[in-house]
Amino acid sequence: MPTDALSSLAAAIAQGRGVTTGSMRPAIERLFGERYQKRYLEPTSIRDAYALADASDGGVPYAGLINPDNPPSGPYGGTSVVWFPSADSGSLIDFGVGTRGLAPDEGILTRPGHRRRIAALRRYLTRFGVDAWSKADPAALGVKVPKTVRDRFPGFENAFDRYGAELYVCARVGIESNTARDIVRAFLDLYAYERGWQVMQAAKPEFEQFHAELRKELFVQPALADVYKLLKARRFVVLQGPPGTGKTRMADDIRREFFGGRGLTVQFHPAVTYEDFIVGLSPDPQDRSLRFAVREGWLTAAAREAKTGPFVLVIDEVNRADLGKVLGEAIYLFEPGEVGGEHARRVRLPHAIDGQAELALSPNLYVIATMNTADRSIASMDLAIRRRFAFVTVPPNRDVIVARSIPLAAQVFDWIADVFVEHAPSEALELLPGHAYFLAQNAGELHERLRHEVIPLIDEYLRQGFLGSAASELQAVRDRIEDLLEVPSGTS
Repeated sequence: MPTDALSSLAAAIAQGRGVTTGSMRPAIERLFGERYQKRYLEPTSIRDAYALADASDGGVPYAGLINPDNPPSGPYGGTSVVWFPSADSGSLIDFGVGTRGLAPDEGILTRPGHRRRIAALRRYLTRFGVDAWSKADPAALGVKVPKTVRDRFPGFENAFDRYGAELYVCARVGIESNTARDIVRAFLDLYAYERGWQVMQAAKPEFEQFHAELRKELFVQPALADVYKLLKARRFVVLQGPPGTGKTRMADDIRREFFGGRGLTVQFHPAVTYEDFIVGLSPDPQDRSLRFAVREGWLTAAAREAKTGPFVLVIDEVNRADLGKVLGEAIYLFEPGEVGGEHARRVRLPHAIDGQAELALSPNLYVIATMNTADRSIASMDLAIRRRFAFVTVPPNRDVIVARSIPLAAQVFDWIADVFVEHAPSEALELLPGHAYFLAQNAGELHERLRHEVIPLIDEYLRQGFLGSAASELQAVRDRIEDLLEVPSGTS
C-alpha cells in the first residue's frame, strides 16, 4: 500500500543507519510536489551525507534541508533541519546552524518569533510524550548542548561532539515509536513556515492544524483546576497578564467552583489605604458628639469570615495601589508556610476590633489577586511583596475567540498576534490585547470594537513607543484593520 512522502521519509529517518545508502535524497525530493510546492526544490537545498557512516575518519553522517544559497557541498551556513542516524537508536532530528555561521539566515535566527516558536515546538513535542530539548537563543553559537541533555540522548555522542554548539532544538525519532511521522512533520512544517514555503492543497489542513497547535504553545493557558491546586499549596496567588484575558473572570470562577461562592472581591486603586484594607477609624453617624468607631478593613473582614470555613479574598488590579502603604505591617502575615496553628504569625493592630488587638490569618483564608502587566504607568510589585505570592500568567486565548466570536475576529487577532510573536521584544509581548477585545456576535459589532477599542489601543502603544523596532510592523497591521473597516460589513 503506497504511503505519502512524509510517512515514507519519517520511516526512513526512524531506521537510523539501517536505511539504504543513497535513498535519503530521493525521499526528501519527494516532499516537493506532494507536500510543499515543487518550485522550492533546489539541488543545493538538500544534503545527504549518509555515506559518512562507512567512513573511517570519524565522520558524522547526516541528511536534511539547508539554505539553498549555500554551495552544493562542504560547510554551510544559516539554519537547517537535519537528522543524524545512529546504529541502534534511530535518528536525532534537529534544527541547527551551519558551521559557517548565521549567514544567510540572520533574519530568521535572530528574530524573536523564531526563538519563541522553537520553544513552542519543544513544548508541543513534550506534550505528546516526546523527549525534546531547545536552546534559549538559537543564535548563541557559543552555547553547547548541556551534558544533562546529551545524557538523555545516548547513541548520538559523535553528533554532539562535532555539532554541539550549532544544534538548538532536537528530538529522537525511533523505529519503535508510533510518533515518528508526527515528530518529523513538526520539524519540517516549522522549517517550511520559516522559509515561507506554500504547501500543497492536500497537505494544507494538516499544516494549518499543526501551526494552530503551535500557536497554543506560544500562549499556554492555565487550567482552572491547576490554579486552584497552586492556591491550595501557596495560599496567595497573583493572576497576571494584559487586559482582556479573563483574569478577573478566572478568579470569580475559582471562588464559585471551589469555594461555593464564599469570598469577597475588592478593587485596588491609588486611593485605597491601610485603613481600607486592614483597620481604620470612621465617624459614627449615630453619635451626636464627634466620635469615631473602629472600622475593620477588607483583609480583617475576610479573616473573620474564614474562621467558619474556606474563604477567598479576590483583589482586582492589585498593583494599582501603593502596596507598601496599604499592607503596612500586615505584609508579615503573607507567608504561606506560617498561617494557622499555634505558631501562626500575628501582628498588633493600631485599633482593636471586637476586643482583639492582634490579627492572624486563618488557615481557611486564601487570596487571589489580578495584575495588569500592560499598564506601564503602574509601578511593579516590589520584591519583598512579590516573593510572598505565586504568579500565574494568563495570556490571550485564541480558542475563546473561535468559540464565542465570528471567524473574522480570529483572523484579525492572528494579524496582531503574529506581529507581537515575530517582532516584539520580550517585555512588549505582555502588551498583546486580550481575547475580550475580539468577542462579537456579528460583523457590525466586531467593527465597532475594532474601531473604538482595538485601534485606539494600538495607537497608544505606537505613541508611547512600546513596540520598539516592531512599531512599523504593528503600524502596518493597524492600517490593515482600518482599511478593513471601510469595507461594508456584509462583504467582510
